[in-house]
Amino acid sequence: MSEAAPRSPVPDALAFERPLLELEQKIKELRSLASGTHLELAEEITSLEDRLRRQTAEVYSQLSPWERVNVARHAERPLTSDYVQMMLDDFVELHGDRVFGDDRAILTGLATMGSQRFLLVGHRKGKTVKDRLACNFGCAHPEGYRKALQKMRLAEKLKLPIVTFINTPGAYPGIGAEERGQAAAIARNIMEMFEIKVPIVCIVIGEGGSGGALGIGVGDRIGVLENAYYSVISPEGCAAILWKNGDKAPEAAEALKLTGKDLLRLGLIDKVIDEPLGGAHRDARGTVDRVKAQIVEWLTELGQVPVEQLLEQRYVKFRGMGVPLGA
Repeated sequence: MSEAAPRSPVPDALAFERPLLELEQKIKELRSLASGTHLELAEEITSLEDRLRRQTAEVYSQLSPWERVNVARHAERPLTSDYVQMMLDDFVELHGDRVFGDDRAILTGLATMGSQRFLLVGHRKGKTVKDRLACNFGCAHPEGYRKALQKMRLAEKLKLPIVTFINTPGAYPGIGAEERGQAAAIARNIMEMFEIKVPIVCIVIGEGGSGGALGIGVGDRIGVLENAYYSVISPEGCAAILWKNGDKAPEAAEALKLTGKDLLRLGLIDKVIDEPLGGAHRDARGTVDRVKAQIVEWLTELGQVPVEQLLEQRYVKFRGMGVPLGA
């Protein structure tokens, strides 16, 4: 498959990243000066690179929940389409829900990755303005969730495991989506995914918002990237409900316990997948490789579990969520 287009070497700056970008710019200028003159600047460049690595590690180890939400939404963060291009050896997209239409906000298809074959289901946000509008910025309609479930049932017949990539602020809340049964479509997906007789691996690669995420989020293993978030509602939505003020989103992010570390501590996910130094938006290839390795590990592990045991473990896993430790 074709390689993903290279990213800009200087990503869009978040507020806490500006000192890092200034250092990167200095390094770039020194390299340019060294290549265009006879000046020996290797020692200075190495010193600045070491300083950049230390400062980046320090900054990202101290991010607040709200800052991690902003990293999860970064314009340069790898999307489902990047994983398809950079992780898979072959991919055949499957379209439509056979009822209403083909929702571009949900991508489904048959995937090959080395010796692994599986069904891929993921939220699709789009990269250009035109694509983002066509995909509703990753906010799926009910036909998207019906498409996902229909393809999952196909994977079950073919005895193929399922991998889902979650990256949505939430399901599309428009009148048309509600008229076509948005809540019912999501609820049916949640219910029926418990009964699908093949392994299911779910990875939150960016935003994991509300029922829009849960509609493809019931699995035997759930991983969240280090700077992704998974929550019952977006911080802005929570702030609007509790404080009637969207400016309270940072406080809402703190209260929602939506970061990977919080989710792991609460027993809601199985693993926090580390991102390369400085976040996924700085190293898309490194991020994809780490996610790929985790998927292979989990699919290999789950492939050894008998079907009845797999379904029982899936049920117990979700039934135990929300129960206080030691209860």
